[in-house]
Amino acid sequence: MGQGIKRVEIRAAVCGLLLGFAGSAAGLDYKIGVIDPERVVEQSPQYEAARKALQDEVADRERALREQQAKLDELKKNLDRDGPLMSEEEIARLQNDIRTRDRKVKYAKAEFQEDFALRQNELRTKLVQQVREVVQEIAKEQKMDLIVSEGVVYFSERIDMSAQVIERLKLKFKQK
Repeated sequence: MGQGIKRVEIRAAVCGLLLGFAGSAAGLDYKIGVIDPERVVEQSPQYEAARKALQDEVADRERALREQQAKLDELKKNLDRDGPLMSEEEIARLQNDIRTRDRKVKYAKAEFQEDFALRQNELRTKLVQQVREVVQEIAKEQKMDLIVSEGVVYFSERIDMSAQVIERLKLKFKQK
């Protein structure tokens, strides 16, 4: 389904471009703009703020996971080093502790990765929405007829609106 939507969007964009050229030839003027989504995202302060916020959010959990893994590794070393000197009961207790901790660490890592991916998606979705809103604002202000984003093979700087979108995003970021 996702690819079908992309194809429709691309076809609509191509049709819009063709209409723009045909309209110009017929004496009608269409205003067309292009947005470089990668450039807009990478240069927006919202992206940098979201990236930093995500890093800050996960730093404590990453540190805790590293500590748990270090403790587990230490217990494994102790078993290897001191195992021959331990009683069967001590060895069994230590092996059980190692297995339990290993399961907990694996579960915590999987949960962390899932939470990280979900949070990353939330932030990305929020940023995409902010960019979309800014693009629409600029398009209405400048009475644009068509703005194309992804799937563009070439565009001239004359119709590239990426810098305007980035500047507006910076302005909105400062206003928060």
